[in-house]
Amino acid sequence: MSLLLKNATIITDENNTKVVDIYVADKKITLIEETINKHADTLIDVRGKLVTPGLIDVHVHLREPGYEYKETIKSGTKAAARGGFTTICAMPNVNPEPDTVEDLNRIQSIIAKDACVKVKQYVPITKGLTSEELTDQEALHEAGAFAFTNDGVGVQSAGTMFKAMQQAALLGTSIVAHTEDDSLLFKGGVMHEGTRNIELGLPGMLQLTESTQIARDVLLAEATGAHYHICHVSSKESVRVIRDAKKAGINVTAEVSPHHLLLCEEDIPGDTSQYKMNPPLRAREDQEALLQGLTDGTIDMIATDHAPHSYEEKNGSMIDSPFGIVGSETAFQLLYTYLVEEGKLTLKKLVDSLTARPSHIFDFEEGVLEAGAPADLACFDLVNETEIRKEDFQSKASNTPFLGWKVKGATLVTIVDGQVVYQEGIK
Repeated sequence: MSLLLKNATIITDENNTKVVDIYVADKKITLIEETINKHADTLIDVRGKLVTPGLIDVHVHLREPGYEYKETIKSGTKAAARGGFTTICAMPNVNPEPDTVEDLNRIQSIIAKDACVKVKQYVPITKGLTSEELTDQEALHEAGAFAFTNDGVGVQSAGTMFKAMQQAALLGTSIVAHTEDDSLLFKGGVMHEGTRNIELGLPGMLQLTESTQIARDVLLAEATGAHYHICHVSSKESVRVIRDAKKAGINVTAEVSPHHLLLCEEDIPGDTSQYKMNPPLRAREDQEALLQGLTDGTIDMIATDHAPHSYEEKNGSMIDSPFGIVGSETAFQLLYTYLVEEGKLTLKKLVDSLTARPSHIFDFEEGVLEAGAPADLACFDLVNETEIRKEDFQSKASNTPFLGWKVKGATLVTIVDGQVVYQEGIK
């Protein structure tokens, strides 16, 4: 099966692009040249639109098994494809959690049957996510686990995290952490402890719950030599700790989510669950520190933390609703429109943060645009403006504060291993 993309604009360096043809055969990119006159089974003329490596998202929630009313592997991967993502990494807080080889194999079989993009499956650090009993990392690693995380909860014991990192270092895998110190949580906290929560009369969540565990864990990573990756960084203190750890040569990496780059507590209009996420939207200075951290390389990549919930769950007060918003279908559009077009981030930096950086850090074959690489590609329209509408979502959920926002950068084509898995508005 062969495919030819004609007239694709690709990024060559920080300030330049060029128009090329891209030829794909046997699931690989085989040629990238100014003009390719060669027969292909499928020909798509993208007419100068931007083509990038397929985007990579190292943090999504697919909800299956156990919570299929929120999302399934089929609907979640369709949403990813619509957003230009060709590789996603699924968190393990499902039911049952894949903390045994048997449960991991069960999820992998669903992925093989239903996924339209590549899915790498996380497994828990500890059994049941909230215990202090380590999973069998060696067996799970051999069974194909991507990495180890207790996303949604922090590992409370330093001793447990230390042992987990020791084993991860031996296996050459990664510890990926949602950092949250329960002893610093206010009871029932639903948003940032700052000024807006006081105005709204809602219980807050301290920045220290995140940053103090990061400070603990980077020292554990230094002692064990493990690769330690931090989920959805949200505070200026966290950025400072990560920056200092990198200067010390510690093997620490970090991600930031689109909503933390684009919003802060001041943007929350009222007690609405569409703005409830964990970590919460922080202060303006935190938002600015995150963008600076992404720009200077302290923060390595962008990840959506796509967290679908049902309409009934996310249609009321923050007090009674779960944490999380969807992001797979809107991430590139929002970031391009409100960061790149406003001169806050270069297009190359945005694309690298969603492709080359996660690829390099987690040692993926995907995420590069060159001959011999996997034929995972995405094409975006940077010119025409659209509106984010829930009616257009491929996800089963539409819980996001970005509904109604005007954006550029809609996905036109998504290709996985040379196969078109999403196509809209272009022939």
